[in-house]
Amino acid sequence: MTNAPHRLLPPKTPLTSHQLSRLHTFEAAARLGSFAQAADELAITPSAVSHRINQLEAALGFRLFQRFHRRIALTLEGERVFWRLRASLDNINQEILDIKSQALSGVLTVYCRPSIAQCWLVPRLADFARRYPAISLNILTGNERVNFSGAGVDLAIYFDDQPPENLACVPLMAESILPVCSPDYARRFGLTGRPEKLAGAALLHDRQAWSDDSGSGEWHAWAAHFGMVLDTAQPGMGFDRSDLAVIAAINHGGVAMGRQRLVSAWLASGELVAPFPGMAMPCAQRYYIATPSERRWPKIAAFSDWLRAVAENG
Repeated sequence: MTNAPHRLLPPKTPLTSHQLSRLHTFEAAARLGSFAQAADELAITPSAVSHRINQLEAALGFRLFQRFHRRIALTLEGERVFWRLRASLDNINQEILDIKSQALSGVLTVYCRPSIAQCWLVPRLADFARRYPAISLNILTGNERVNFSGAGVDLAIYFDDQPPENLACVPLMAESILPVCSPDYARRFGLTGRPEKLAGAALLHDRQAWSDDSGSGEWHAWAAHFGMVLDTAQPGMGFDRSDLAVIAAINHGGVAMGRQRLVSAWLASGELVAPFPGMAMPCAQRYYIATPSERRWPKIAAFSDWLRAVAENG
């Protein structure tokens, strides 16, 4: 067996515009692995698909497919043409998306941590919708760094001590942490103004506060900042999201280490209290807006400006 190209005829002139429909047909057949399925997608007959592929192969001077009794398979040359064609189509689609995104309209996909989305971002989105009714927001959440090109994300909000690399990053707002619990829990354990009483309380941890395995790091950092020592074996509960620890605290499950920006509404409503006045610790981490540097789209700028204005107003 040889790896030489499956030649039909000597190579002809380069492809011209009239070959675009044949390339379209080839892309569908190669992607679906079937002339019949390509025919269904393109609303033509299988024989028309076969005819277009034959014409394209004749123009190129080599075979794109191997034909078997009930199936087809790309030749090595066909694979090269297919992947180059797919890359070109992806580039064209991205260019079209870039052009459409120059207007203050269309879909804007935003990614952030679940706790940021639930406690801070989502409750404020109605204001953005009123200001920019032609922009449709799509909110995605997760604890990992997002792949902008693979996930279709336009803008991300991160909480970290360093801005993400290889992205255009703008500081959004600083953060502090402080213990919070329900008023009933504070009364039952005599916590108000007495941090030493934490020794008898259940501590609620965000175990992914700073990394995939932050453990009880937030609590111990806070205690060390105020010259306290916490029992590492102290009973409590761990969560992979800050807002879940806070919800457990609202429902009298213990004392959570709350992020002041994220718990402010619950403190204002009285569902939560901060039992130790003046004992909020500034975080080394802060919130960042991150976008790919090449995406200078008006709708991204509009959302970024709106975020900063909201953050400045509390």
